[in-house]
Amino acid sequence: MSTLSSTQHDEFFKSKVLGHPAGLFVLFFTEMWERFSFYGMRVLLINFLTMAIVGVDFPGWGWSAENAGALFGTYAGLLYLTPIVGGLIADKLIGYRWAVVVGSILMTLGHAAMAIETEIMLYVGLGFLILGTGFFKPNITSIISEMYKYLPEKKDGAYTIFYMGVNAGAFFGMLLCGYLAEKLGWSWGFGLAGIFMLLGTLQFWLSKPLFGTVGGVPEKGKEIEVSEEEKKDYKANPFTMIDKVLIVASTIIGFLYLINDPVSKIGKVDLLPQKFFVDLSFGGEPISGSIGYALVGLLLFLVLVIRRISRYSKVVRDRMIAVVVFAFFTVIFFLCFEQAASSLVLFARDSVDRELTGAAALSFNIINALLTVIPLGIITWVLVSLWKQTHTKILGANIVLMLCFLGIWALVLWMLYREFSGGDVEITVSWFSILNSFFIIAFASFFSKWWESKYNPSAALKYGIGLVLVGLGFGLLAFGSYDLAEGVKVSMVWLILAYLFHTLGELCLSPVGLSYVSKLVPARMIALMFGMWYLAIAIGNKIAASLGGMVDQIKEDYSLSTFFLIFTIIPIAAGVLVAVLNPLLKKLMHGVK
Repeated sequence: MSTLSSTQHDEFFKSKVLGHPAGLFVLFFTEMWERFSFYGMRVLLINFLTMAIVGVDFPGWGWSAENAGALFGTYAGLLYLTPIVGGLIADKLIGYRWAVVVGSILMTLGHAAMAIETEIMLYVGLGFLILGTGFFKPNITSIISEMYKYLPEKKDGAYTIFYMGVNAGAFFGMLLCGYLAEKLGWSWGFGLAGIFMLLGTLQFWLSKPLFGTVGGVPEKGKEIEVSEEEKKDYKANPFTMIDKVLIVASTIIGFLYLINDPVSKIGKVDLLPQKFFVDLSFGGEPISGSIGYALVGLLLFLVLVIRRISRYSKVVRDRMIAVVVFAFFTVIFFLCFEQAASSLVLFARDSVDRELTGAAALSFNIINALLTVIPLGIITWVLVSLWKQTHTKILGANIVLMLCFLGIWALVLWMLYREFSGGDVEITVSWFSILNSFFIIAFASFFSKWWESKYNPSAALKYGIGLVLVGLGFGLLAFGSYDLAEGVKVSMVWLILAYLFHTLGELCLSPVGLSYVSKLVPARMIALMFGMWYLAIAIGNKIAASLGGMVDQIKEDYSLSTFFLIFTIIPIAAGVLVAVLNPLLKKLMHGVK
């Protein structure tokens, strides 16, 4: 990869905003608009697919929760797998900046296709979004890493600022796309996501002069830099023919399973022969062919991982085993946490009392206005600071950003005026989803200080706390919906508290996961283990959507409280287990903290 020399690096850091190079804030806003579009679409998809065809102002497609969950799970799973390929293409061929541009263009096309609201264009749009994310997601963060090559001590601060851009985009995307979709029509929400993705792409492209050679086309034949300590512990471990066969077989089976699951449920067409698994059962229930293939693919992948890990030296082998253990608990965390995209959306729509009148309506409108205007004002101030530093060098990019923010301000003021002048309030389904981003912004600094204090818990205890908190959030929902009569809705307080506990759990676990992978795995093996980590998140997302699609069935057979109780018991049990494993994991990590 073409990188900065130390002299070029010093020049790059002359133009500063909040103590960081202006280029960081170009990436901040690029990521913000990408997350705006991604989360804006994400919060709509399950709601749109399952909304009734008749009897509502803006009808959806009337799909079952199971079918919608199958499609969304495959989409979410692939979103975490394509970045592995996108990162390799950028590393070897086109560089980080071109990869970000290609990804942005593909995602813009995806949003445009979904705004048409036909079934074929839905699938085309999701396909473009999956491919675009594969190019975009891993490479914009790689540009930041390259920018701070000679100032590693400022990298944590840079990623913290960047993470605020992620959450700001998610917050406003879910708020505004969700509001337009539910108040004006679905195509307005899908279309708005695409517009800001296009504008974000344009401002990044026009900011090229600011980056120089950072993220440029890779230099051929350049080796990964490896420290002396890593050289001592490292021994060559080339892929054998059996390894390659296992990689190909598990990849093909896994991909076919992901595609076959929604195709078999929605289109009633099986891409995989089912006869091999008809006699298998679990707990008296027959295992479907699709799940059988998924288990086979996962087994082959585990064999591959075990084979490769067993061939490393003891210290490296132990640390990689620790990564595998953490990856397992990551799957459990995400299969619970990602209910936010499926079952919790349906719960908010169908089972939460969202009607407010009188003083309650006025109070909500005031709180909503403060939640919206204050963050937007702060980010606008950052934009003005960026303008002062860079308007002579990247005037076009700054003009595009100004237009973006004028559009956001106009939408926010229109939304607030509409709500304040309307009297009674019906809170949108998508509003509850913004709570995650709000709570992250509110509590991130607390957790950052906690991790830097003498009370910083070990990795296993962080995982344990995070899993238990997520379980407690679902426990509140199980309690709130206990013995709920038909037609009766629960107070929104239960859902708000659940999002609070889920977010606190996320802050304990999600940001530290990749950090521990980077600490435990030598540079020569980082790509393989990052790939395995994203695979764990993909599996968690797929299982989450599949289980979320069962909410109606479990509600009918048992109760809504029983559904939430499942997600209470599983993560709390897992949290206790990983905490018990703390001494063993510490031993396997060999001093890594």
